[in-house]
Amino acid sequence: MTNIEKNMEKLADLVVKKGVNVQKGQPVLLRCPVERADFARLVAKKAYERGAVEVVMQWSDDPLTLMKFENAPVEHFEEVPDWMVQRTKYYMEKGACVISVAATDPELLKDVDPKKTAAWSKAFSAANKENMKYTMNDLNSWCVVSVPTVGWAKRVFPDVSEEEAMEKLWDAIFYTTRTDQDDPIKAWDKHIDVMDKHAAVLNEKQYKKVHYKNSLGTDLEVELPENHIWISGGSENAKGDVFIANMPTEEVFTLPKRTGVNGKLYSTKPLNMSGNLVDEMVFTFENGKVVDYDAKVGKQHLTDLFDVDENARYLGEIALVPYDSPISNSGLLFYNTLFDENASCHFAFGKAYPTCIKGGVDLSDEELLEAGVNDSLIHEDFMVGSKDLEITGELPNGEIEYIFKDGNWAF
Repeated sequence: MTNIEKNMEKLADLVVKKGVNVQKGQPVLLRCPVERADFARLVAKKAYERGAVEVVMQWSDDPLTLMKFENAPVEHFEEVPDWMVQRTKYYMEKGACVISVAATDPELLKDVDPKKTAAWSKAFSAANKENMKYTMNDLNSWCVVSVPTVGWAKRVFPDVSEEEAMEKLWDAIFYTTRTDQDDPIKAWDKHIDVMDKHAAVLNEKQYKKVHYKNSLGTDLEVELPENHIWISGGSENAKGDVFIANMPTEEVFTLPKRTGVNGKLYSTKPLNMSGNLVDEMVFTFENGKVVDYDAKVGKQHLTDLFDVDENARYLGEIALVPYDSPISNSGLLFYNTLFDENASCHFAFGKAYPTCIKGGVDLSDEELLEAGVNDSLIHEDFMVGSKDLEITGELPNGEIEYIFKDGNWAF
């Protein structure tokens, strides 16, 4: 067995035991590119060994996806078959945990008619609005992880052979997920403990607002709603089982007050949106809403995102990630949000996690909106962290103090 094969098995074991924390008798919904069927089989094997009652596969395939978008008419992408929605709902109601292997060519759909990708994104989000609650509200355990595919590896390492690119991306994934350590589970326990301590400090502070500034021109004030909750890498599902939603993860996050964002914000990394890259973005916010925006690459895809619904121009997440962290220190640009968002402080447009406000899971959509929690069909992360980023927080008594200085935690 090669070193990659050994670490693949360790990663599969880590995702099953620590990522979604599979329980005996629980179904598992596994989404994976067919190119990585070898990894999917390892995950299924580990899940059954833990007592999973069934591992249900949802395969994807980049070449077939591209063929569909190149050849099907735009009208085809405006409707989602009901069986697709009901299938997911069926397993969510059975208490299934969800493992999503995010590994696609970041430029897969770059030459496709943007009307098609926009139509599918909007239709899929609308059709699955209720299904999103199972994961957004942490009712079910879920975990997003990645493994290399050729298209993705060559994008990250364009100047080497396919074989070497795959090896390099495997090494980067094993390093950032701590799979290359002797005891990955113990390493994750230690890592989550450190993140939990940062979240505990922030929750005790209960800042009224936070202020972002850097040399790019970012100058943004973000109000936080009363009783907001900062969450780190570890979460609990409705049954009290602990899981880790992202592997890797370096973020401590909460939600902003929907109408409390004002100022200018610059992105610091490219964003991969459904096989399309968007880069060098700048946004102007007034009372929470994006009133002006631009991008040097892929502006139309931003426009399509904002046109999904009336709340897509509002923020739903604010996440803190130190500049001095494993993914950032690797110096790699992954063109994959799972990794790039964990190398950088980031925000997300669209729907907020109800778990980030006290009692939020039990509130209706209307009550959440009244509490300042944004609701939308989309949730799109984008990166804003930099080496010189400063973030200050305003305490309830009006005192100002540093949260981040020179891109890293100030405490």
